[in-house]
Amino acid sequence: MLTLYRPGTGWLHRAPAGPKSFGLLLVVLAVSILPSTWLSAAVGAAVAVVCYLVSSIGMVELGRQVISLRWIIVVTFGFQVVFLPMESAVANTTRVVAAIVVAALLVLTTRVGDLLDAFERGLGVFRRFGLDPQRVALVLAVAITTVPVLARLAVGVREAQRARGARLGVRAFVIPFLVVSLKHADDLGDALTARGVA
Repeated sequence: MLTLYRPGTGWLHRAPAGPKSFGLLLVVLAVSILPSTWLSAAVGAAVAVVCYLVSSIGMVELGRQVISLRWIIVVTFGFQVVFLPMESAVANTTRVVAAIVVAALLVLTTRVGDLLDAFERGLGVFRRFGLDPQRVALVLAVAITTVPVLARLAVGVREAQRARGARLGVRAFVIPFLVVSLKHADDLGDALTARGVA
């Protein structure tokens, strides 16, 4: 399974997957409920920067994450600036981006296997209600890793097009991106079948 895990020895890498997931979830929720003000935009950006600095992932990786979200930024800001004041549009967009890049720290610092184990343990209490923790944990792990993986695939398609000198445009981008996305989905389906899930 393709992931964005970055090997490291920082405290966030060493933290158990369960508490780390819960802690990052709290940070994401805190950023998400900030009001739509200039101060909130600054706080959201500062939280993202601090999280990447103290986790030893670093500013270079934060920059990569933000660049990979550029279309989300454009669409989110573009739609909001039409209907909302500039302050609200900037604050909302900053909060969305900050929440996504902070959430990405989970997959950057945790192996997928560790995530699966943590989700299975956390969902074990629902086994008495007929819930299969293994299946739910796998679905959650796939969901967590899919968005950043698709963002990386999109960057790869763009870079390949630039290297070939291809004309850049929405139509020229969408078809190759769909092909690599479907290939990823096919590989993921094979991996799930190998685990006896599909």
